[in-house]
Amino acid sequence: MFRRRFWWSLLLSIPVVFTSHMVMDWFGYEWDFAGIDLIGPVLGSVIFWWGGWPFLEGGWREAKERQPGMMLLIAMAISVAYIASMATSLDLFDLDFWWELALLVTIMLLGHWQEMKALGQAQDALAALAAMLPDEAERIGPDGEVETVALDQLRVGDVVLVRSGARVPADGEIVDGAAELDESMITGESKPVAKAAGDRVVAGTVSTDSAIRVRVEAIGEETTLAGIQRLVAQAQESKSRAQVLADRAAALLFYVAMAAAVIAAVVWLAVGDADDAVVRVVTVLVISCPHALGLAIPLTTSISSARAASNGILVKDRLALEQSRTVDAILFDKTGTLTKGEHLVVGVAGAGIDEDEVLRLAGGVESDSEHPLARAIVDAARERGPVAAAAEFRSITGRGVEADIDGVPYAVGGPALLRERSLDEPAELDAWSQGWKDRGAAVLYLVRGRDIIGGLALEDEVRPEARAAVAELQAMGRRVVMITGDARQVADAVGADLGLDEVFAEVLPEDKAAKVAELQARGLSVAMVGDGVNDAPALASADVGIAIGAGTDVAIESAGLILGSSDPRAVVSAIRLSAAAYRKSLQNLWWAAGYNIVAIPIAAGALEWAGVSMPPAVAAILMSVSTIVVALNAQLLRRVDLRPAPIEDAPPARPEPVPAT
Repeated sequence: MFRRRFWWSLLLSIPVVFTSHMVMDWFGYEWDFAGIDLIGPVLGSVIFWWGGWPFLEGGWREAKERQPGMMLLIAMAISVAYIASMATSLDLFDLDFWWELALLVTIMLLGHWQEMKALGQAQDALAALAAMLPDEAERIGPDGEVETVALDQLRVGDVVLVRSGARVPADGEIVDGAAELDESMITGESKPVAKAAGDRVVAGTVSTDSAIRVRVEAIGEETTLAGIQRLVAQAQESKSRAQVLADRAAALLFYVAMAAAVIAAVVWLAVGDADDAVVRVVTVLVISCPHALGLAIPLTTSISSARAASNGILVKDRLALEQSRTVDAILFDKTGTLTKGEHLVVGVAGAGIDEDEVLRLAGGVESDSEHPLARAIVDAARERGPVAAAAEFRSITGRGVEADIDGVPYAVGGPALLRERSLDEPAELDAWSQGWKDRGAAVLYLVRGRDIIGGLALEDEVRPEARAAVAELQAMGRRVVMITGDARQVADAVGADLGLDEVFAEVLPEDKAAKVAELQARGLSVAMVGDGVNDAPALASADVGIAIGAGTDVAIESAGLILGSSDPRAVVSAIRLSAAAYRKSLQNLWWAAGYNIVAIPIAAGALEWAGVSMPPAVAAILMSVSTIVVALNAQLLRRVDLRPAPIEDAPPARPEPVPAT
């Protein structure tokens, strides 16, 4: 609308300007033809009523709602200019003002067009998210035939075919096939993620290398993508403290402008110059339009929300993002946040055999087990080479497993297995196992017949990216704290590995909020980072609640920020973005409101005695320039580096515990 009205107003303004007697005098040319004096009133009226109608309508709405602002100031300015121009055409005034009115409306339309264009670009995040869904899906019928259907025809329980390079049409579970999926639209992480049968997939993600079949579990508004769209829209529409400040400044600026306009009118009428009184009033009203002020914060908000979404950070509450820059302490939940929640073999020892042989045999015994510890042992064994071929696999409930290798019975289990079989740990393993037990590691033993021939220590694997996140946060001057329900020795081991500043251990879920309060009582502003389920009370009571690893649950009520991945480095990105957005907001506010301190007195004619004046058209240009400056400054947010710190190819191994004496 603004673009169309701008171009038509510009076209109509050309004859108005070139037939103005003032412009003719300036450039030394003269036109005179029948009806020349009607061009200004006729075309100027069209420009005022049609081109300026959005401002007149908006100004009337602001006046009716008793919320004076930008539109009311513009409406008053062009109305005064129109009335003065019409009075001149009726010989009631001597003011050649039609060309000023035409350019005033045209420039205002240009400024609003650019403002809407900038805001529209900031809203591209939503359009980009919507574009991630395919228009159609390939549904597999009961007989195995594939039919192409529109997305709105999909139902929960349908099975769809996702070919290599295609996007997943709905949230669901892989029922056949395996592929690497690009989940960057959810997590911000560009590296594809391997998925196989039984794994969940999210609508909009891309199968990069092979075809898979997916059973639909969520469609339409219930998908993760729809949830992300709602959060992005909510964040872009929400108001921050800076926005409230800008709104108050805009309202105050209206009253300042009105006071300045009245004073200018009284003074210039008092010195007997009615023409200058009109010019000054119009100029003051134009220059003080809080156009840039109205754009300063919303544009920053929209761009920062879009940047956050594209980097896997979903902003549910604008205040949460705004406050992230001020947090002093980041309180991380351990399991699933700083650690993967998956065990890893961290130590191997043999009694009479070497470590590789312990892993080969233990991997063979555990190869048919589905227990998470068994999976970790098998994976570790396969990294060293082939595992032993085992037969006669048997599970010993609560104690371990056993199987035959080359006709010899082997068993793998913990202390309960040793107690049941009345086995004593050999001296060469005693110090080794005690050292790992002191760290809180799970220690399993490899038993052959009546002999314990090896031991394996397993711990929850620390995320490699957690080390980078902790190091960056500490470099930024933040205190990094971990909270967990695990035993003290387990928590201290992880804390030592990561170099944390403080560790809270053996904390029940319902007591986590009390630990947040304890940190706040020390005068610290706290960000709580957790999974958003049993951490909900702590997330809600923290100054900033951050739900990490949201996956398909993007609507966690207790968090202000939701991270699409389980990468704690995203917390660093959120703090960086918060600081950059706040900085741009302040810069825009100072520019948008500050230039009026100098401009309004000049517009009112305070420096007329020194030969310094400001015509209304120049005021309109300056006002539009200020809007463009604010818009360009906000666009610089797109250049803020939010990339996570690189993870070392070989992260430091866990320190070997000192053998017990």
